[in-house]
Parts: sequence; C-alpha cells; structure tokens
Amino acid sequence: MELGTGFAFLGNQYHLNVGGDDFYIDLLFYNLNLRCYVVIELKTGEFKPDYAGQPNFYLSAVDGILTSEHDNPTIGLLLCKSKNNLVAEYALKDMSKPIGVSEYKVTSDLPENLSKQLPSIEDIQKHIAID
Repeated sequence: MELGTGFAFLGNQYHLNVGGDDFYIDLLFYNLNLRCYVVIELKTGEFKPDYAGQPNFYLSAVDGILTSEHDNPTIGLLLCKSKNNLVAEYALKDMSKPIGVSEYKVTSDLPENLSKQLPSIEDIQKHIAID
C-alpha cells in the first residue's frame, strides 16, 4: 500500500542467475502503470556509498534477463535505516540508472484501519492450537 497503485509483487529473495552465479534481489515488483520492474534492496543500517553498486548491478541484470521490448528500464530503490543526504547524493551522482535511497522507520503500532482488519493474537492462537 505504501508504494502506491499498480504494483505486482513478484517475490522476495528473487533468484537471478547471471553468468552461472546466483544472486537474490530482496524484493522485486512490476509496476503496471509505469511498465517496468522495480528492484528494492533493504539495508538494516545507515547508507554507505558501496551500497549503491548492488542495486545498479541488479537493475542491469533485470533489464538484460527479464525485461521485454515493451518494458521501460528498471527502477531501483535502496531502503536504509538512515542516510546522510550528501553522502547518498555523491554516491549516486554519476550513475545513469534510476536509483533512489530512502529511510525506513520501524514501528510496533499498526494503523487503526489495518488493525481492525487483522485477527487478534488470541484468534490466531485459537486457530493454530494443536489438540
């Protein structure tokens, strides 16, 4: 829901074989409105400049392996716990592929509209209880 409309989830730890080597994209989506793949890489710490190389490689691999002539170039998003904006800008400055860096926030509170739609912990425990 946070990504917006038109996203189709293709997988997590999406397997790509490139030249006989195995690689795994954290999250792979296809956006129906943009007609392109979207690669999302997740990092648990602060952004580091060398993180930019991994999604750049994945974008090239997805464009070379998965895209068809009707698809637009793949877009990348690198989600980190925190980032220094200037460091991120310099790390991505001369890259030609569309890659963005953003921060994420971990929260234990669910939005009210979602919490009403999900079963309670007690309901889950009742349904998985083994006799």
